[in-house]
Amino acid sequence: MTSREYPDRPWIGIGVIVLRGEEVLLVRRGKPPRMGEWSLPGGAQHVGETAEAAARRELLEETGVTVGPLELAAVVDSIVPDEAGAVRFHYTIVDFCARWVAGEPRAACDVTEAAFVAPADLPGYRLTPEAERVIALARCRV
Repeated sequence: MTSREYPDRPWIGIGVIVLRGEEVLLVRRGKPPRMGEWSLPGGAQHVGETAEAAARRELLEETGVTVGPLELAAVVDSIVPDEAGAVRFHYTIVDFCARWVAGEPRAACDVTEAAFVAPADLPGYRLTPEAERVIALARCRV
């Protein structure tokens, strides 16, 4: 099995932009890459699992939240080099978007915090430009 760190190929990651009214669901990562940073919920797709099933599984595992119909929001490459410039992590992330149906956010699995965040409060979470971009795309789609 190929390691996620210093991989010989990109890993498929799945993200979910969950909107509840104007709020968006964010999680604080508990493992590398981006440990301690706020981002969208999601994780790696398993062999034999559809992308949509992975999105719903990761969302429920990390936050306890469920959503309605999923729509494709964007596909993003997350490439994290090490100090020498070698590729330490490479994920191709399929981001889905959906409206919240049920569940109050609770941190579980590989996240340390989970919360719905109002648009005015987003700058304080220091999201990556790509996360901000896909949130904006999701707002137009759902």
